[in-house]
Amino acid sequence: MKNWNNKAWLLVLPMLALVAFSAVIPLMTVVNYSVQDSFGNNEFFWVGTEWFEEVLHSERFYNALLRNLLFSSIVLAIEIPLGVAIALCMPRRGVAVSVCLVLMALPLLIPWNVVGTIWQIFGRVDIGLLGHGLTSLGLDYNYTQDPLDAWITVILMDIWHWTSLVVLLCYSGLVAIPEAYYQAAHIDGASRWAVFRNIQLPRMKRVLLIAILLRFMDSFMIYTEPFVLTGGGPGNSTTFLSIDLVQMAVGQFDLGPAAAMSLVYFLIILLLSWVFYTVMTKSDADAAPGLGERS
Repeated sequence: MKNWNNKAWLLVLPMLALVAFSAVIPLMTVVNYSVQDSFGNNEFFWVGTEWFEEVLHSERFYNALLRNLLFSSIVLAIEIPLGVAIALCMPRRGVAVSVCLVLMALPLLIPWNVVGTIWQIFGRVDIGLLGHGLTSLGLDYNYTQDPLDAWITVILMDIWHWTSLVVLLCYSGLVAIPEAYYQAAHIDGASRWAVFRNIQLPRMKRVLLIAILLRFMDSFMIYTEPFVLTGGGPGNSTTFLSIDLVQMAVGQFDLGPAAAMSLVYFLIILLLSWVFYTVMTKSDADAAPGLGERS
């Protein structure tokens, strides 16, 4: 009988301790605040599910949730196809590959608060290139006063900042496709669309799954960029759940409702991400047998 040496698991203990300190303990603190109330002096009173009921019956919460869902849907519908299209147009060999990859990576290197500041200046009607240019053309643009302009500006900012991530992921999937597939398609006289639909897209499914999950989670949790750009305004037009949560916890100091709202927020992200993952992996599993036979 073979004896297994499990001492290697001791190497994982420092990482487990780090995760417990940075994630589990703060989460338990939030759970503690979500079921209690405090009147100061570090005295807490049990309130049960009162804060959760208040959040789930709040029109303010559902309005912010709808804004989040709308924003995530719009950016996913634009960034995923746009990222795939740019990746398909990028070169596969030569010095141009390095140049394109560096250019694609540049927006991802800029801190989120700096991105918001850049677009805040960019969209100003007095000195901003975008704002001043649109007003010079006779368009009534002002993202600080018009909700539609604010939404368009926030969406354009997110597209500029994060489409590069989709491009890089898709490009990594494209370069991993063996050249033999393209040679066989060329011999068969396949069209450009047929090559994309039958070779490139199936081979990019896994990286597209990662791109969709990452972009959904990040767009649904977006905070810094719209907060710096619009502050959640004009009015509450760009007040997403994250901004509303910070206003409740820091601005109003309602720690109990804010803790309950953050847990509901977390569960919504977890549920929607699971739905995305389940649907896409199921379709991938259904297509896998046929793909395996051809390869």
